[in-house]
Amino acid sequence: MRRALTPETPDDATPDDATPDAAAPAMAGPVAGASSSRCVVSLRDVTKRFSNGTLALSRMTMDIRKGEFVSLLGPSGCGKSTALRIIAGLGSPSQGTVDWPASRIERDGRPDADVGFVFQEPTLMPWKPVFDNAYLPLRLKGGSKGEVRDRVMAALETVGLKDFAKAYPRELSGGMRMRVSIARALVTDPKLLLMDEPFGALDEITRQKLNDDVLRLWNEKDLTVVFVTHSVFEAAYLSSRIAVMGARPGRVVSDMVLPRPEGRERDEAFRLSETYGDLCRTVSQALAGAMHAPPAGEGA
Repeated sequence: MRRALTPETPDDATPDDATPDAAAPAMAGPVAGASSSRCVVSLRDVTKRFSNGTLALSRMTMDIRKGEFVSLLGPSGCGKSTALRIIAGLGSPSQGTVDWPASRIERDGRPDADVGFVFQEPTLMPWKPVFDNAYLPLRLKGGSKGEVRDRVMAALETVGLKDFAKAYPRELSGGMRMRVSIARALVTDPKLLLMDEPFGALDEITRQKLNDDVLRLWNEKDLTVVFVTHSVFEAAYLSSRIAVMGARPGRVVSDMVLPRPEGRERDEAFRLSETYGDLCRTVSQALAGAMHAPPAGEGA
């Protein structure tokens, strides 16, 4: 089913973030993708102005295709999180449209069970054990614990927390709490996994381990992922495609398709390789160029 989010009047919220050579990614147009598969979600001329007058996004246009791992890369405050929330149906554009061509749409305009969202913070219920936190999306849909227990436990096993189902958030490390958040997002078997800079507050060792875990999940579950980050190194390591966003008002300035001749897998050897170093330099140059791109217009 096709559904477009139509323009709204400004709301009361505030901005969410007030090839031959494998190291030479191909530059795509603003709506290009790395895959020829069908489109999961499309943004067309999406503009977002908040009620305080801040223009967060300006005529942002891009397609997310099935099986892609797309990173939205840009500095803090460029509208990455705003764009992600609009994709999720957690906010509406002031102008432009967001389409989910193959999803069933609920009455509130959101795709039904097709989207999993991982926030910047784990946002767990501290008074509930791990199982109940991961179970929450299914409980909100009316599923009883008995009916969905196997699904919840499978999600926890996927992120390596099956043995911690009875533990409370206060008993877990920061990385483990984020794994619970990921399990909660996966428990509905989403087609599209949206991740809003989930590892930014973690130490580098934990962050690298969770990067590897996310790539494993992307590979095993054949997910489509949109990942917000301001880290060049993280974007270059994770992505099949990087949408580099310019400074506010946010828009895609450079759309880079990253060849992955070795497949979806990454490992420590890749982190230490010359290919990865060259790729990081190329992405860093694209980001620097985006910072000097002229501001976009507001749209019609």
